[in-house]
Amino acid sequence: MKELISTPIFGILISLIAFQIGCFINSKIKIALLNPLLISIILVIGFLLKFNISLEDYNKGGSFISFLLGPATVVLAVPLYKKIDLLKKNFIPIIVGIIAGSTIGMISIILLCYLFNLDSSITLSLVPKSVTAPIGIEIAKQLGGMPPLALAAIVPTGILGAIISPWVLKIARINNKVAKGVSIGTSSHGIGTGKAIELGETEGAMSGLSIGLAGLITVILSPIIVKLLSFLIK
Repeated sequence: MKELISTPIFGILISLIAFQIGCFINSKIKIALLNPLLISIILVIGFLLKFNISLEDYNKGGSFISFLLGPATVVLAVPLYKKIDLLKKNFIPIIVGIIAGSTIGMISIILLCYLFNLDSSITLSLVPKSVTAPIGIEIAKQLGGMPPLALAAIVPTGILGAIISPWVLKIARINNKVAKGVSIGTSSHGIGTGKAIELGETEGAMSGLSIGLAGLITVILSPIIVKLLSFLIK
């Protein structure tokens, strides 16, 4: 048994089984809070703690799944290609919306961290919380934050976005499909895009586009915003 745990197959197998259980529960109990990824995370953590399995052993296989996040994000461009005419028609509003969403997201997290007197390393780690994991981790490194903490913020942000986005859109009376997709993709990256795809093909395509552009905008603007706000706050 110990030999199996020490192989990459173990981490991959546990992750896939946990996610399948999450999908099954989500399909049977139609509650937004029961997000498949959230369920699988809880199951994996519980399993590792119950059988006293180290994170290092799990990550021998889990790291392979993390590696596939990049290619999986690129695949989201497929529905966008099908809606390329819609992108051309709404190019300016889409770009402005993504820039505004990304900028406000970064400013708000920095101000909240300052309000709660959090350490600067924590603040810098939380800045890229709304972009997809591969990009967010690199941004955290670039800013001088802690990549593990950045990842710990990115995943819950996506799950929360997937859970509450339909309610927020309904409360805000946002009915435009392009606006729905841009808002979800910009605020809750790939996990939220899964929910956007459920809402419709247009929403999914716009959300997939927003993931990449929001990541690029965050890479460019995050150092500027961090330095500017640090100067103004002091």
